[in-house]
Order: sequence, then C-alpha cells, then structure tokens
Amino acid sequence: MNPKDIRISDFDYELKKDQIALFPKPERDQSKLLVYKSGLISHGIFTDIKDILTDQFILVKNQTRVIPARIWFKKPNGSIIEIFCLSPVSGSQQDAMHKQENTEWNCLVGNNKKWKEGEILELISSSQGDFILLAERIEKNNDTFIVRFSWRPQQLTFSQVLEIAGQVPLPPYFQREVVPEDKLRYQTVFAKTDGSVAAPTAGLHFTDSLLNELTAKGIGQLNVTLHVGAGTFRPVSSETISGHDMHSEEFSVQRDVIEYLLLNRTKKVIPVGTTSMRTLESIYWLGVLLNEYSGEKTTKLHVPQWIPYENKLENTTEKSLQNILRYLDHNHLKSLDATSAIIIAPGYKFRICNGLITNFHMPKSTLLLLVSAMIGDDWKRVYDYAATNDFKFLSYGDSSILLPEMT
Repeated sequence: MNPKDIRISDFDYELKKDQIALFPKPERDQSKLLVYKSGLISHGIFTDIKDILTDQFILVKNQTRVIPARIWFKKPNGSIIEIFCLSPVSGSQQDAMHKQENTEWNCLVGNNKKWKEGEILELISSSQGDFILLAERIEKNNDTFIVRFSWRPQQLTFSQVLEIAGQVPLPPYFQREVVPEDKLRYQTVFAKTDGSVAAPTAGLHFTDSLLNELTAKGIGQLNVTLHVGAGTFRPVSSETISGHDMHSEEFSVQRDVIEYLLLNRTKKVIPVGTTSMRTLESIYWLGVLLNEYSGEKTTKLHVPQWIPYENKLENTTEKSLQNILRYLDHNHLKSLDATSAIIIAPGYKFRICNGLITNFHMPKSTLLLLVSAMIGDDWKRVYDYAATNDFKFLSYGDSSILLPEMT
C-alpha cells in the first residue's frame, strides 16, 4: 500500500484516562520497560536495558533542552493572556535564544479575544529586581500570531528571559498545573541545547549512573539535536495520511557523529526516541539529495515529508554518509544543520536505525505510524500487552525497546 493511502482509523486504540501518567516515577530508571525482540514480548524495569544491549549497539540520544515556552501575562483588569512560544520568526532556534533586547516569535495565544488591538502586555518580576517583559502582537498567521518580545535589562538573552518569566510547557493532555518538580523531570539528564517546546520523552528514563554503566559495557553513545515543536502533539485529522502536513523541525548533527556512524556501520543503531530516529533517517535522505552536490554553498538543507516514498534514487547508507561529509568539508562546517518534515509510516525502509527506545503514544498519531513502520502490525500486540500489564502511557509514562530483528 502507498503510505499516502493509509487510513488513520486503522491506528486507533482505547486509551483510558487512568492509563496516562500525570507525574513521573520517583526514580527515572525504575519505570517499566516493555521488551519486543523478534516478535516476542516481555517486560521488566528500565535498568534492564543494560543487560539487553551489547557492545554491538550504538545509542543515539537527542540532547535538545526544553525551554520554558509558556508565559502568562496578567492584565490590569485581571484577564489572563497565555502566550506559548513555538518558533522564531527568522533564524534558528539557537540563535533566537541568544537574542538580546528583543525578538519575534510565532506563538499560540490563549484568551486572545481579551488582548486589544495595539495593546502591549507587561510582565514584571518582583523577584528579579528591575526585570520587565513586554509583548506586542504584530500580526496573525493562520492559527498562530507573531509576537514581538522586548525586555529590560536588555543585556539578558531571551533564554534567560524565559527562565525568569516562562513555565514548563507540559503537554495539553496533562490537564494539571505545573509543579516545581516538572522543571527538573520534564528534561533529560543529557539536555544541553535550548530549543524544544516538548521533551524527547524516551530519554527521560535515563540517569547518569545508567549511562555510565552502558559506556563501561562498551555501548556507543552519540548525541544529536532535534528541537521538538508543538506539532508533535497535533493529531491526524484527515481520513488518510495523504491529507496530513507534517511539521518541520530543526536538527543539528556534529561531523564526528557522521564519522562514527560511518566507521561503525556494522553495529546496530538504536535511537532513543522518535525524534532521534527522525534525525538519523533524515541524514540518509540528505545524503541522497547531495548525490549531485558540486561543492557550491547551498541554501539550508531540508528533508521533505514524502521524499522516502517519491524519490527513485537509492543510496547505500555508506554513500549517503560520505556525501554528508563531503558537503561539510566543502563548506568548512563542523555540523550538519537542516530541517526535516519526514514522515515515517508503514512501508518505510529504514536505512540507519535498527530498533527504537520509545514511550507509548497517542492513538491516531504520526508517532504510532512510526512505531508500526518499525514492527508492523505487532504494534497492536505491544500496546495490548502494555495495557494488560498496567503500563503507563504518554510523556511521563513507561518505556519500550523495540528490536524487530535481534538474535
């Protein structure tokens, strides 16, 4: 079947409210772990992963850091306006986080009808002395707004501004207030680069001690960065996948990561989470797009949504990685910086990834399509098993490791 003809109704299941974890486990690595190996299903706890993996595996983690992207402004009349920062209007996420004085972002605005035309919202932090943040609505862009932020002291970066004025952007299905614990727990222990408005939740189960044990066992660990956008929560509303527009996300991969993958291409690559998987598979397709690269500087690289299913070119993984390195060398770059809107759905042929560590996802979501691309219709068995054995679902829920071809 052409992936565009997939009916999203075939990827539905019953998710009860009591199956959704509203808070994390007391200890990160003590969550349940569902293990899928070559069609067989069992379970234990997350620390068991060190006994499952060997030195023939490479883990790839997303080191993006969740920003406090939700800001609440209280007007003099008591009305509350919520602004959710999604992405900068121009430039990269990383550049925008280092902006001083002012910056413009695409934002969702809650209670927008209470925000009068031309009105500038003001937030003053009594705990930060003379700190003041102003928000001016510039224009509407479909269901979002362009908002210009300015602040004092002007030497603060926008990253620092959000740390003072923003709140953790918990997923909307939590339907609860943010608590102090969320600032720590809705962030991986290896988070480094500011830019995400949602956590790469598969990574939430790792602790520093567990990562050290994996390293001691000879298991390779690589870091990539993909800034998770709010589009990750957007359900598929069309009847077939052909009507769904995938959100585009920024990612960055250091040159030494490409080199490591090339030198160790006989090992099994296991992404930690769907965002790491999207990044890795996007690398392959960028290598395909660079087949005819002449050495001239190109515009920013992008992986279109349907390229895996419409492009007739076929590279070996080795050739794609070599193409990337050639591109970086020609342009004297230390990292591959690009965007991707790739959709990984049943029928997709994996070029780099051999398995997946992931949480349990929403019904009728593109993330569930990705899981099905990896293990086929067995996704139903996996989710039935998880429900029967009292696994918790979604962001703060339990985990799984999917190894479709493990001997």
